[in-house]
Amino acid sequence: MGPEWVSIIALVALFVIGTLLPINMGALAYVAAWLVGVYSLGLSEKEILGGVSGDLILTLIGVTYLFAIAKNNGTVDLIVRSAVKAVGGRVALIPWVMFFVTALLTAIGAASPAACAIIGPIALGFAGRYKINPLLMGMFVVHGAQGGGFSPISIYGTITNSVMKDNGLPSSEMTVFLASLAVNVLMAVILFLVLGGRRLMNQRADDLDDVDGPMGGDSISEDLHRGGVGVATRGTGTMTATRTQALGVKRDQVLTLVAFTLVALIALAFDKNIGFVSITAAVILAMFAPTQHKDAIKQVAWPTVLLVAGVSTYAAVLTEAKAPEFVGNWAAGLGAAVIGALVLCYVGGVVSAFASSTALLPVIIPIAVPLIANGGIGAAAFVAALAISSTIVDVSPFSTNGALMLANRPDSISEPVYYKQILTYSVIVVVAGPLLVWAALILPGW
Repeated sequence: MGPEWVSIIALVALFVIGTLLPINMGALAYVAAWLVGVYSLGLSEKEILGGVSGDLILTLIGVTYLFAIAKNNGTVDLIVRSAVKAVGGRVALIPWVMFFVTALLTAIGAASPAACAIIGPIALGFAGRYKINPLLMGMFVVHGAQGGGFSPISIYGTITNSVMKDNGLPSSEMTVFLASLAVNVLMAVILFLVLGGRRLMNQRADDLDDVDGPMGGDSISEDLHRGGVGVATRGTGTMTATRTQALGVKRDQVLTLVAFTLVALIALAFDKNIGFVSITAAVILAMFAPTQHKDAIKQVAWPTVLLVAGVSTYAAVLTEAKAPEFVGNWAAGLGAAVIGALVLCYVGGVVSAFASSTALLPVIIPIAVPLIANGGIGAAAFVAALAISSTIVDVSPFSTNGALMLANRPDSISEPVYYKQILTYSVIVVVAGPLLVWAALILPGW
């Protein structure tokens, strides 16, 4: 058996084991990289470890460290409160607020499951209170996370752009980002129209300021009532101390928002490494409030770092075994490169519905290289199609994002019913999503 087959079988095995057992797929990928690399390819351990991208790992650490600080100092809560307050009593706008706030969080560096974990309980709390369809609200949160997930400073975006660069593909950061955002907005529009959104347009909430803390306790209700941006007080301390605390938090939040803006500007306009820029911004913010942020480093998405590091290492082993060329040439040999592209979109969608999208991206993009090189398909459109096909299916109840929505269902719907609704919708997305994305992004340029 050739090394390309050995590496492919090992890849399938690690995805199956990582799906069935609660083991970090990055750890499994390191094991696979070592065994396949040493015993099938005859690589040294140093050569195997040379496959991991230090640039990518630094970026993941930097952006998630910066996001942890934003969460600690109330900037994330500020974004949510401000967005909810802005809709006034217009119930129909609440799902869209949840969509775009979640998109903003992933766009500035939050891991998709982290953003869903933060916004999901809030969104579904509003769904229960204002009789919004729970499936509509839950899927809006997930699609929002995916819509913002490919910004140039996001986790998905940095992974995709790094893999494209490593494989000699032309940069297309904004193409992938905007394509993903457009597809997820379109899916949200369809959900809104099908699941009762038009009915919501005729409804108004008497007073959103009376909402009893879907974010937890009385904090949000007090903040909305006061219209302030500081933390809610509970009757302790003097008025002077309260104002000082509010001003301090407001200052930190403003500095954090400025930091995010500067990170994007410096990284994109001046072509500086996003990892270095993000971690520099995080360190500067931590210096302004060292006690408050002393544990922020513990909130870095270390499981995601391990996942990406391990899978990236194994992806390099796959490349050394010439597995991407093998699969890509097989797909191209189906009769037309465009058909091979459709097959790969479905592979990405089906696998990602049960496994990690973050782990899949570094593997499936290199497989597309032969089709891009020899099949005449544009790199930007093909990578965008693969990326979107591999992430829109995260609505599945077997994925982290879908499971989070199920876990936070409102009391107005039973768990079996909500599970069936999410499962039905995810089947529709898995079956139709890759085909529609392929038709929209790849066929026009063929």
